[in-house]
Amino acid sequence: MDQELRKNLKFNYLVNVADGGFFGLALGFASFSTIIPLFVSTLTDSAILIGLVVAMHTLGWQLPQLLIARKVSRLARFKPLVMLLTVHERVPFLGLAVVALALPYIGSTMALIMVFVMLAWQGIGGGLTANPWQNMINKVIPPDYLATFFGIQGAAANLLASGSAIVAGVILNRVAYPNNYAYDFLIACVFMAISFIMIGLTREPAHIVAPAVENQPDLYKTTLAVLKNDRNFTWLIVGRMLCQFGVMGSSFYAVHAVNNLGANEVEAGILASVLMGASFLMNIVLGRLADRWRKIGVLEIGAVSIVLANLIAWYAPSYTWFYSANILISIANTCLWTIMMAVALQFGSDEERPLYVGMANSLIVPVTALAPFVGGLLANLLGYRAAFLASAFSGLLGVMVFQFLVKEPRPRSARLAEKAQNAAE
Repeated sequence: MDQELRKNLKFNYLVNVADGGFFGLALGFASFSTIIPLFVSTLTDSAILIGLVVAMHTLGWQLPQLLIARKVSRLARFKPLVMLLTVHERVPFLGLAVVALALPYIGSTMALIMVFVMLAWQGIGGGLTANPWQNMINKVIPPDYLATFFGIQGAAANLLASGSAIVAGVILNRVAYPNNYAYDFLIACVFMAISFIMIGLTREPAHIVAPAVENQPDLYKTTLAVLKNDRNFTWLIVGRMLCQFGVMGSSFYAVHAVNNLGANEVEAGILASVLMGASFLMNIVLGRLADRWRKIGVLEIGAVSIVLANLIAWYAPSYTWFYSANILISIANTCLWTIMMAVALQFGSDEERPLYVGMANSLIVPVTALAPFVGGLLANLLGYRAAFLASAFSGLLGVMVFQFLVKEPRPRSARLAEKAQNAAE
């Protein structure tokens, strides 16, 4: 690291952990896995639409990352673009509050349409932000501590979210519908604004940008070339696709617990709190383990957790079994998001990194789009337990890919040291 980045390391570390913490605090009141699916379930009985909530968030976050990669690679500073784009992943929560307040006047059908408009806006806003944000973090945090940083940031988010999820459940239980959901979404907006301020405090110096290459191949050809020449990265994408099918069942955990196993809204909030509380611990432990041991090995742990979580959900005779299922799915989510971000940042040169980051997320969009429909179709035709069993099988295939076909990428710190040595020579 150069002198300016080293001088600001502690400050950048703290403000970006605070950004994640307040973002998580907000999501506890507007959880994509619990609160928003429950709101949608009051508007429709369709398991496909309920399952689409998580997919809309994930799909929007993944899709734009490859499309914006070349623009990101030409930036001397990433933060201005991050600040411009992140507004669009925060404002839609205000839109959800407005929809809830207007529900008695606009009716369930229009409200359902507007909810998915807001979810699409929020997801795409997050996706446009994600690539420059990851490259900004990669720039201001040392390479050998990236997984640890992402883990601590995720832990802060989930610790605060676990508490706010309980409060959100109490609001749902004690305030009349639909104002209960509107209050939750409005509170989320407040903490989103504080998170925005925190990320804006990041101190990022400019860096030298390589000159643009003339007659550069189009994005499609460049992407195909990477997939052909970097087989290790290609198998990583395949493994992530399988795991995406593996987590599709978790979209129905809360709804199945409430509708079929006797849980009420407060207990659903506690289930969400367990999920986020477990994620707090898993982000710290797995982030540090990934830096100290093997990142791909940690991905294998995540895939195994997918299998176990869905088998428990499939068997569960009462909603209390979902406490252990949520703990296991928190391990899986930590691996697929926190650890996967650190893994993707190990591939490619400085100029290629935005492309690899974009590919790691955007190439699994077809699976992200298909998974909720498969899960919802299985749930509608055969029940939620069929979706859980299919998810477990897909997770098992993911275990096999990570175990036998994906190798640990060369640490970026080693590549940087070699580059510095070559420059000195």
